[in-house]
Amino acid sequence: MPRVWEVPVHDSTRLRDVRVAAADAAHHAGLAGDRVAAAELVATELATNLLKHAGGGRILLDLVGPPCPAYGDERTSMVQIMAVDHGPGIPDTAAALRDGYSTTASLGAGLGTCLRTADDFGLHGAPGRGTIVMARIASRPKRDAAGPQTVPLPVRAGGVNVPFAGVEFSGDAWTCVRTGDRVTLMLADGLGHGPQAARASSAAVETVRSSPHLPPPDLLRRLHAALRATRGAAVAVAQLDLGAGQLYFAGVGNVGARLRRGDSWQGLVSRPGIVGAHLPVHLPQQRQTWTDDCLLVLHTDGLPSRWSPGPAVHTPSSLDPAVTAASIVRDASSPARPVRDDTAVVVLSPFPWDRSS
Repeated sequence: MPRVWEVPVHDSTRLRDVRVAAADAAHHAGLAGDRVAAAELVATELATNLLKHAGGGRILLDLVGPPCPAYGDERTSMVQIMAVDHGPGIPDTAAALRDGYSTTASLGAGLGTCLRTADDFGLHGAPGRGTIVMARIASRPKRDAAGPQTVPLPVRAGGVNVPFAGVEFSGDAWTCVRTGDRVTLMLADGLGHGPQAARASSAAVETVRSSPHLPPPDLLRRLHAALRATRGAAVAVAQLDLGAGQLYFAGVGNVGARLRRGDSWQGLVSRPGIVGAHLPVHLPQQRQTWTDDCLLVLHTDGLPSRWSPGPAVHTPSSLDPAVTAASIVRDASSPARPVRDDTAVVVLSPFPWDRSS
């Protein structure tokens, strides 16, 4: 089930809580001892930065798959560590990553250490809005050349999952699966909250991973049968045919979807219903051309339907999609007005291989 560790960081007493949560998440991901230590180090550094530079914020830890899944590795778990704040932002992110750069008379090695330790790293600072920092820790450091090497996909997926009221399990879940030249992205919102909602969305994830070859309407029908024993869920499925440059979409329920092409946005429409309980007879499939300037956003109804794209959404596609997703959630909420429901946002974007984004 989609377990999420959320730790508000407003004073130094929470640094230990962050370290403990990072170790717990790493153990759940099955990481070895040195990678557990790496997760603890990165999470603690990011939490310390929240206190030093932003006056506080929150750390979100989640177990996610690779942002660019190769064949069969979508079940691989990475620990994703996300630091989110509403502070002054970082005017020069490139300088902030250089060792020795500091605005608080410290050694200035925190973000550089995180960049070197993490397997994936992303940073976005918008003056006046705050900063998002993301790091993923995998079972094997990327510098280890052991294991099969794969050619990166021209797209990647990333997301953020925020449970309502800081509970242990989120009722939202997502997955990205590759089969042949097709990449399938699915986001499910289990009805209600807590473990029962999480079981419904987890069942959706497992079903998609076992049947990613199906087109979105057929996959929704397969999901409907699989979720009958659960509460049911709202589900959106997007499938990108890389060879044809075509994006196919179908959804049931109130999972939102927007496609950006250049500077224009288009909403993708789902049908009313509940997967696992009330499936529409007709499931039309929408088709859109996918180009290098496209960006797809799927989100559950914890995010206001009229959310406005912030600076990160219009940043060049070198930005990690999980950072873009977190910025959408951050900009739609505030410390005084947190998310109103389980909230998951998933982004699919073109993939220029630039780890320092």
